[in-house]
This record gives sequence, structure tokens and C-alpha cells, in this order.
Amino acid sequence: MKHDIHLIGLNHKTAAVEIRERFALSDKPDFARTLVDGPVSEAMALSTCNRVEILAVGQEGTDIVGHVLAHWAGVCGQPVDDLRSAVYTHTNLGAVRHIFTVASSLDSMVVGEPQILGQLKDAYRAALAQGTARVIVNRLLHKAFFVAKRVRSETEIASSAVSISYAAVELAKKIFGELSGMRAMLVGAGEMAELAAQNLLNAGIAHITVANRTLARAQELATRFKGTPIAIEEMYDHLPDTDIIISSTGSPTAVIRAKDVREVLRKRRNRSMFFIDIAVPRDIDPDVNQLDNVYLYDIDDLKEVVEENMAQRQGEATRALTIVDAETSGFALWLASLDLHPTIRDLMAQGEDLARRELAKTLRRLGPDTDERVVRCIETLALSVAQKLYHEPICFLKRRAQEEGGAEHFIDLSRRMFNLDSERVPPDAHADRKPKSIDDDNGACASDETED
Repeated sequence: MKHDIHLIGLNHKTAAVEIRERFALSDKPDFARTLVDGPVSEAMALSTCNRVEILAVGQEGTDIVGHVLAHWAGVCGQPVDDLRSAVYTHTNLGAVRHIFTVASSLDSMVVGEPQILGQLKDAYRAALAQGTARVIVNRLLHKAFFVAKRVRSETEIASSAVSISYAAVELAKKIFGELSGMRAMLVGAGEMAELAAQNLLNAGIAHITVANRTLARAQELATRFKGTPIAIEEMYDHLPDTDIIISSTGSPTAVIRAKDVREVLRKRRNRSMFFIDIAVPRDIDPDVNQLDNVYLYDIDDLKEVVEENMAQRQGEATRALTIVDAETSGFALWLASLDLHPTIRDLMAQGEDLARRELAKTLRRLGPDTDERVVRCIETLALSVAQKLYHEPICFLKRRAQEEGGAEHFIDLSRRMFNLDSERVPPDAHADRKPKSIDDDNGACASDETED
């Protein structure tokens, strides 16, 4: 059975934050598991502040996109027409290239930022845990991590790396001019908050308060940056002394509301406050921006800073896309090999090649005067042994191919066992090495180290 690969998504380029937060999946961890049913055989969901993307594999020729959109809109309780008008779709090699581009941070709002790769790995781990990542998604994601590693090591795309948090602090500097002596609060204590804390300190901020639902995590982060940890319920007690608030929680609803900020402003005697909301769904009620002496920016307002970053990195991005295109072509060969016939052809060719190389070595040992009849007999023997050795594996694959949906796993396994795709062998490859983690490069497990 042949399959199509589909990528359906919306991001900061195609949908405003008001749309992204309506269709965010960050608080719906079972989405991929509930999607894999009927025409969808594999799935993975990625949901970040700037993008929500669904990777789905299904039977060729079926309406996978329609199935995904209906399920996605239903889970979020939103009209499917609103979703359809905001999404982009990629199919087969277009989907492969897009995943490679996302993993390499070439499609990020801040090109070259490192967070997206970690977020993609988290999404893949979730798909593994739910059993929705199988032959194609497994291979595609491992290859995506390998491509990202190549891009970061072979280009300067990550030099002077910046992030959304960096852009947020740069925006604060544009508003206030000078941040030294000011006090900041981070609402949320995840990776975004950690990066923001470092950038705030680099900008000369006087003190940082970390507010989080889990106090232990707030304490951990505050200790690193010599700040003050508080529970998120204590936030409003500390806001009157705070000038800059950067919020990045995973809350599905607003955690900072206009009526509460109004009271804070009264206690501050209306001194200005600067809020940056880099969460999706947003943490800060948009009505906060209607209050006097309040400056509220969400993640879409960071575009000016981001465009400067893009202009600086355009040349490196072009080099990186060359790598992405080459790896996409390589993945196309692997996809084509999942049909049985190319694998049988490659197995037979490998066997014949091995037989002829061993034959050549044997004839060199026998010398140039070897009788021609003996040469032909040895050649027949070598080729016959190779054919017989591959006969049973090929029969096994043919039997599996007759079972609905049962062949791809074994075809992929055979290609790895016999290294039919000439995978690069890691230096530490050996029989008893530990299973590779998804943090490694391409997940190759075959070895040709015995070649002489």
C-alpha cells in the first residue's frame, strides 16, 4: 500500500496571533493519538508560539487534509472554515522539505534561533510515546534532526544567535532607551523565560522577579540569575514595583487581566509599564493595552526586530537551503525504496557486487595463469552463493508485501540491515552500543565496517 505525506499548518506568516491561539494544540497532548484512525496511519503535532503544524501519513489518494482539518477544528471547538482559510499544506517531498526547513530554523520568525529544534524533538517524543510515529515519521524526523545539524555546522546561520526573547528585550530597549536600574518580572519559567532573563541582565536590568505556577522551578531560575522567586498567585503583589513584564506561560487562558492591571497602575501612581506577551495562546488580556501608561506588545509585534535579523542572515539562509534541497532529494530515494521492487533490485545488486569483488580477490591470489574453465566455475559458484543467501530474505519480504500495510517496516529494516542506502557509519558503531537517541544525527544503524 502506497502512502502520501501531508503537512498541514499555520504560522506567524499565514495567521495572526488571534487565529493561532484559537487553533493552538499545546494543551491537547492526545491530539496525534486521536487523529490516527481511518485514513491516517501516522501523525505528529507541533504547537509553538509561532506555528501549529500537523504531519500526517495516510493511504495514497485519500482525503487526508480534509480529515485532519475536520479533526483539528473539532478538537479546538472552532469552525473548520476559519481554519481552512488560514492553513498551508505541503504534500510528499514538499512536506519533507518543509520539515527540514523548520528543523533548521529557516522558517522561524527569528531565523537561526535554536528553540525550534528542541520543540520539534519534544513533538517527536510525544508521537513516539503515543505510538503514532512509525516507519515514515521515524525516518523523516531523524533525517530532519540530521539536516538541522548539518545546517548549523556547515553555515553561519546560528552565529550571533538571537531568539524571540532577545527580540522582546530589544523591543523594550527601543521603548525605554535605557534599561539599567529598571525592574523586570518573568511570568513563566520555561526556556523562553530563561533566555529572556539572560538578555535582560545583559541589557543592565537591576532586578528580576520570576513568577511561576511551580515555585520550585521559579526558585531554580531565580537562583541562576540572582532574582526573586514567587508563586504566580503573588504576582499582583509585586507588579507595582515592576517596570517590564515578559510573559511566556503555557496557560490556555489569560493570566494577566485589565481590571487587575488598573489597580496596579493606581499603586504605581500611573508610572509606565511595559508588557511583552510571547505566549500563544496569549497570557495577557488585549484590553490591557487600552489602559493609559501601558505598552502591550504580543509576539507579532516583534516583526521589526525580526526583519533586521533576516536581512543579516539572508546569505547564510540561501546556503542552508541548498543543504535542505540536497537532503530532500536523498529522502526521495529512500521513499521510493519503500516499494518492494527497488529493494529486491538493490539486494540482488549488492549480492552480485559482493560476489564479484570476492571473486576478483581470489583470482589475484590464484595468479594470471589460472585455467579459464576454473575461472568460470568459481564465478558461477560465487554468484550462486550470493543469490541463495538473499533468496530467503527476498521471499520473506514478498510474503509481507502481500499483507495489507505490513511490508514497509520490514523493507525499511532490510535496507538498514544491509545498508542499501550507504548510510554514514558513526565512529562509535559496534554491536553492543546503546540504542541511538533522537538527539543523535540520522539514526543510521547499519554498518559496512567489515569491508576490506
